[in-house]
Formats: sequence, C-alpha cells, structure tokens
Amino acid sequence: MTSPEPSTTPQQKYAERTYRSPAALVGGVLLLLLGLWLGGDALLRGVAHTKLTAAFALFVGVPLVAAYTLRPLVKAGEDRLLVRNPFRTITLPWGAVDDLRASFTSEVFTADGKYQLWAVPVSLRQRKKVSKQAARGTAPRRFGPRADAGPVPRAMADQTMDELREIKERAAHRESAKGEPVVRWAYGFIGPCVVGVVGLIVMLAV
Repeated sequence: MTSPEPSTTPQQKYAERTYRSPAALVGGVLLLLLGLWLGGDALLRGVAHTKLTAAFALFVGVPLVAAYTLRPLVKAGEDRLLVRNPFRTITLPWGAVDDLRASFTSEVFTADGKYQLWAVPVSLRQRKKVSKQAARGTAPRRFGPRADAGPVPRAMADQTMDELREIKERAAHRESAKGEPVVRWAYGFIGPCVVGVVGLIVMLAV
C-alpha cells in the first residue's frame, strides 16, 4: 500500500529565493579595496588639499561602487517580489506584476511601468554559448537522434525569469499577494554621493 503524496494547499509556505550577481559582488569588493587603498594613501601622505580631495572622492566612489555592485538584489517571497536596485528598493506584490522578461536587460512589468532587475544581468555571450550547447545536444546522429539528450540548457538570466514566473503563477489568486507597488529611495547611498560631488566641485574650483 502506498502512502498518499502530500497535498499542496493555498496556505503552504514556499522558501524565499534570493538572486544576486556573483561577478558583480566580486568586482565590487575588488574595486572597493583598490579605491580604499589609493584613497587611504592620499589621506595619509598628501597635503591638506590632497587629503580633502581624496576624502570627497571616497564619498563619491565608495557609495557608487557599492550601490551598483553590492547592493542589487532580487528576493522572491510567496507574496511579494523585492527588487533592490542601486538607488531604489521596489516592493511588488505578485498581484501587481504583469510580466517578467529578459531581453537585453531583466525587467519586471506592472500596470504603472517597468523596473529593471540589476541583480539579474543578461549575458548575451552566455546565451550564445548555451544555444551552441543546446544545438550540439539535440543534433541528430547518423542513425537517429542522440540517445543521451538531456534537458535543454538555459542561460542564467532566462532560468531566473522562469523561476520568478513560476512563483508568480503560484501566487496569482492569493489574497495576500495583492496590493500596490511601493518604491523607496536609498538615501543612505544618495546622500554621501551628493556631498562628495559638491565637495569635489569646491576643491577643484579653489
């Protein structure tokens, strides 16, 4: 006698998924280390004018690098999609999401417009490579199709979009997944950049 499989109910909880770009994280850390090394050297060894200029340059550079490399993130929960871009955080209930696409960039569409997913970069080179692999895997042999042909490979961005669409479909009729998009600005990154730019303009003018 076989035991019944567990049923899926509307109340069933799904694990939250987080997406980030490993290449951006690594590149961001390296750039920050380089910038801090150069800026720190100027702060320690430079004259007063050089020290101030280096300080304002760090005020601009560090937040910018962190915003574009370390900050971007996409978090898919059972009711909401959280999109953290360089200077904005967008919270989208799944009911407000109309579509998800990955062409030259990854984007989520709502009735009010579209938002880019900075944490899910599209690599045309990777797509081309995957297409070649798929073509080789499905190419017919002399006496018939390949016996070892497995699932058709997908580029990372396309695979991520497929997973997000699947989560969206699961939440389509859930009352808790309805609502309006909420957009918040990342003033903790914007503020230092503005201070740094103003400071650099003043230092270059004197």
